Amino acid sequence: MTTLFLIAGEPSGDRLGAALMRGLRMLEPGVTIHGIGGPEMTAEGLESLFPMEVLSVMGLTEVLPRLPDLLRRRDEAVEAIAALKPDALVTIDSPDFCLRVARRARAARPDLPVVHYVAPSVWAWREGRAAKMARSVDHVLALLPFEPPYMEAAGMSCDFVGHPVVAEPQATDAELAAFHAAHGERIALVLPGSRRGEVSRLGPIFGEALERLPDDTRVVVPTVPHLEGTLREMTATWPGRPLVVTDPAEKRAAFGAATAALAASGTVSLELAAAGTPMVIAYDMSWLSWQIISRMMKIDTVTLVNLVAGEKVVPEFLGPACRAEPVGRAFARLLTVPSERERQAAALGQTMERLGRGGEAPGLRAARSVLAQVTK
Repeated sequence: MTTLFLIAGEPSGDRLGAALMRGLRMLEPGVTIHGIGGPEMTAEGLESLFPMEVLSVMGLTEVLPRLPDLLRRRDEAVEAIAALKPDALVTIDSPDFCLRVARRARAARPDLPVVHYVAPSVWAWREGRAAKMARSVDHVLALLPFEPPYMEAAGMSCDFVGHPVVAEPQATDAELAAFHAAHGERIALVLPGSRRGEVSRLGPIFGEALERLPDDTRVVVPTVPHLEGTLREMTATWPGRPLVVTDPAEKRAAFGAATAALAASGTVSLELAAAGTPMVIAYDMSWLSWQIISRMMKIDTVTLVNLVAGEKVVPEFLGPACRAEPVGRAFARLLTVPSERERQAAALGQTMERLGRGGEAPGLRAARSVLAQVTK
């Protein structure tokens, strides 16, 4: 029977890992899985080597004080892999930690197959990351359909396994009807980010952009619990009687019922596409960050819907262009002109198809790919 060691270092990886575990058990019920994960992987039966939360550290100022502990956790993981002698190591996202573990585990056991789940976005910037990763990774599981050639060019095999967004549940007709009955027909979703820094920078711009919306618009702001208080205070003076929601079922209904959305750049564009909600994307950062990143970028759009669909159908306002007046004009037009929404509809559906909707679940495809590496 196959024995695997899985490592996830943050919530998004924990979700991918849990779906992968379900897929592995469907294909090989006797598979043995050890490793590091969070509550979702634990719910699937994983006994985590240590709490995943100790790895969920972002930013230089946060990492430096924690560095001795992170290095100790890295060594602890490497020792556990050496003792277990698994048939393969599967690292899931969190490259800063995962690839350091993989490199040391491979140094101790050169024949250990290593699979990394989530390809680095070398198609956007820092293409050298793939070549560096190839030193300790054999095979990559990609979320986006255009990623395998980039990984293969760096010397790794790669399978597109589908994006997890295609397996997310969508609101039922009854839930949509109830949401409209409670909040009206014209729903404007506003999503200024999931990090406090994003919200503080984008929130005022988004709020001012809403001044152009029709009077019958209800503004709904889905967010995460730790930002609820901040957004309630921030949106108190916005037009549209803003409703801040954190309940997952209510957020799902809001995504499905929305006429259109104004959102920060990120994977939320795929969540909106999955719900069939047309969108305007906007994102701003410090002047220095924009100068650096804009020079490093290899693509002319950062919106994943545009990238997967292969056309710039979603309007985006980035850096110096992220200003209330042009953003507000584009959002008001999307909310009030049906042809503008229809223009996006086909691209949203095409994006979901290309990401794997209607096919085998991504977790099952990922499991099939992992087991194929073990039996090579």
